[in-house]
Amino acid sequence: MSTPSRTSIRFTSRSLADGREIIYVDEPGTPERTAEDPRPVEPRVQSGELRHDALVDDWVAVAAHRQHRTFMPPKDECPLCPAGLGSVPSEIPEPDYQVVVFENRFPSYAVTSVGADAPDPTGIFGTRPAVGRCEVVCFTSDHESSFKDLPVERVRTVIDTWAQRTEALGAIPEVEHVFAFENRGKEIGVTLPHPHGQIYAYPYVPDRTKALLEAARRHHERTGRLLGADILAAERADGSRVVVSGTHWTAYVPFAARWPVEVHLAPHRDVPDLPALDDDERDELAVIYRDLLGRLDRYYVEEDGTPVRLPYIAAWQQAPARAGRDVSRLHLQLMSVLRGPGRLKFLAGSESGVGGWVNDVAPERAAARLREVAP
Repeated sequence: MSTPSRTSIRFTSRSLADGREIIYVDEPGTPERTAEDPRPVEPRVQSGELRHDALVDDWVAVAAHRQHRTFMPPKDECPLCPAGLGSVPSEIPEPDYQVVVFENRFPSYAVTSVGADAPDPTGIFGTRPAVGRCEVVCFTSDHESSFKDLPVERVRTVIDTWAQRTEALGAIPEVEHVFAFENRGKEIGVTLPHPHGQIYAYPYVPDRTKALLEAARRHHERTGRLLGADILAAERADGSRVVVSGTHWTAYVPFAARWPVEVHLAPHRDVPDLPALDDDERDELAVIYRDLLGRLDRYYVEEDGTPVRLPYIAAWQQAPARAGRDVSRLHLQLMSVLRGPGRLKFLAGSESGVGGWVNDVAPERAAARLREVAP
């Protein structure tokens, strides 16, 4: 398996017209980023507030302003295309770019919040400011592309971007957890078709991450080992659900997969988060991750043999900024709601009502299909 050689990349921070930060991530030899945002200066959109759900001891962000965000615009009105290509002003002032990160115009969490501290923020009607940060990560300036179509060197640049932003956002005092993810496909709820992902910096540890931490801590207290490492070792030893394995990474369909198509990708070394990956691990990750995304788009075919462009969520499960880092272990969760061409897995009564998951696809069968559609 060949991996790309790596040289340093450049991060350039600039400001948009409303004061939001935009960061250009460029490979060597790229001219300096100097373009100004030509849009008129407008007040920044504030985030909403966090409300405490006392029934389950969790938090819900109420951000009503997001109802007005851009929804599935035509290509010539895409705000993520470079400046000058469309009929509306772009979020990105440069005429071309490689990878770009900027603060979301319609954030769920932001440094400026309309919420106010309550006397008891965890009470029945407890509220607190939705302080944090939401960032958009544009993978390419090519509107018609997809993550799997990126050259391996560009995938590596995105990985370095995720790592740098995880470290920077995790250093913000109010931030408790950093979550990098990509939604692809209208079935997932994507509002902009341009290839992009997001990074959420939460002022609390979200429920799913909290559950992962609690299970990992119980396992560590019982065995003295990391749960993620033991699961990976067991999957590699069994082998029936392994999709691809390299020197530093293994991808497998989990034994108790919840989604019709679900793959976990884990490093062989115990690391808590993306910043902890070394150069060799990042190099191989770029190759294997791109490989997996290509397999997803060959997983289903129409009756005429046409491959189905699979909607998916790619979610990086990593250690919180402070709590539980001693028992956390990095892994990627790739999942799709599609259980067949044109057929969606709906989270109906059992899943939505009580969290009782039912999967119609045997994980071993899914793994066999993913191995079958190798490049």
